[in-house]
Amino acid sequence: MTPLKRKQLSRAMVFIGFTLPALVAILISVEIPFLMSVFSSFTKWNGLDRAQTFIGLENYKELILDDLDMWKAFGFTLRLTLGSVIVTNITALLLAVLLDSDLKGKNTLRAAYYVPNIISLIIIGYIWRFIFSAGFESFFQITGLEFFMFSWLGDVKLVYFSVLMVSVWHSLGFYLVVYIAGLQTVPRDLIEAAMIDGASAVGRFFRVTLPLIMPSITVSVFHSLSNGLKAFDVIFSLTNGGPGNSTTTIALDIYRTAFVINRFGYGTAKSVILFLIILILSLFQVRMFKQREVEV
Repeated sequence: MTPLKRKQLSRAMVFIGFTLPALVAILISVEIPFLMSVFSSFTKWNGLDRAQTFIGLENYKELILDDLDMWKAFGFTLRLTLGSVIVTNITALLLAVLLDSDLKGKNTLRAAYYVPNIISLIIIGYIWRFIFSAGFESFFQITGLEFFMFSWLGDVKLVYFSVLMVSVWHSLGFYLVVYIAGLQTVPRDLIEAAMIDGASAVGRFFRVTLPLIMPSITVSVFHSLSNGLKAFDVIFSLTNGGPGNSTTTIALDIYRTAFVINRFGYGTAKSVILFLIILILSLFQVRMFKQREVEV
């Protein structure tokens, strides 16, 4: 064996040694369970019995034709996702522009905005559930403002905004960091050239800065889109899908189907549909945003 081939073989062995454990872990923890779930979606199974009765496409037929609760949950999930994607990204981008300037105490503000993101969404839900009830009641006694006495979690018309606000409050810090990182990659000489040409601050942002941070926008919209479609934790602890089923998301509906009424096969069919929805929307969004990215 020549020295060149020996060196290539050594590099290949090192590559395999580093990647094989990760590949095995992914196969065991992700890929194999996913394929087992796909198979279970074609069965009638309660999740406990050893035997699974194969029923073909019956679960998918019921899901598409008869499950009105599923489609109602799908509608709320889309509304929540759309609201969170728009509000979170616009707010995070505006704050990133502000905190990327020469603002005094900006590092402290960055840390303060990021702190909610490190707290579990289950805990966040219970915290805000307390705030919307006992906390707002105390604020009403202090200020006398009727605003604090609204039924934020009990009124069907208001609960959407409550859930949306909590979701945005929790995730804002993560996207803020992404946008700040994107803003810091914008070449300063381009900004200075635009200033020399007489462009206003707003003009510089939309004509120079915004096109150059499209990679950050692509990443942020992708994450907020997928996280919105998978929303479960904050809904489970904040409203548990109520009042009624008005805030039930697809993920919460899947949980109830599989683990509350023990229709595990039917629940996995719903999860496969959710996976396909997320996959299709995410691929469409990434492709659309990638076309708008520019290179310096």
